[in-house]
Amino acid sequence: MAIQVGDTLPSVTFKVMGENGPESVSTEELFVGKKVVLFAVPGAFTPGCSATHLPGFVVNADKIKAKGVDAIVCTAVNDAFVMDAWGKSQNAEEIIMAGDGNAEFAKAIGLELDLTERGLGVRSKRYAMIVNDGKVELLNIDTTGIDASSAETILAAL
Repeated sequence: MAIQVGDTLPSVTFKVMGENGPESVSTEELFVGKKVVLFAVPGAFTPGCSATHLPGFVVNADKIKAKGVDAIVCTAVNDAFVMDAWGKSQNAEEIIMAGDGNAEFAKAIGLELDLTERGLGVRSKRYAMIVNDGKVELLNIDTTGIDASSAETILAAL
């Protein structure tokens, strides 16, 4: 069953690129005591994710943070090296690029997406959420397109 509004995020570790390579960052470190916008994409460098989804958050990062958001986190079932390279290619300096390489977070919140038939393995569904002190305040899951989880939709909800 997928995570719901009002639920607390599970304790999972992401990988983010640090000065000396990939570093572990827990959900507690990222979300507890903070207001965070988290969005997930099926994969770094994929067409919709690179052309629309991540760029929307890059362009609107200042407006989102001006609404009292402490951090914006992007996650995908990719490793920290790929997430870092994708973030750099998209000028995503204001966004924490959190790798969920083994889909542990996606599975823990029930939002994994099996794309094995397409040769992509298990990925994450496309979604965005507003998390306040580790609890989900808003959860928008896209079934098609990028409307429900777009930066513009989340900005309007803040």
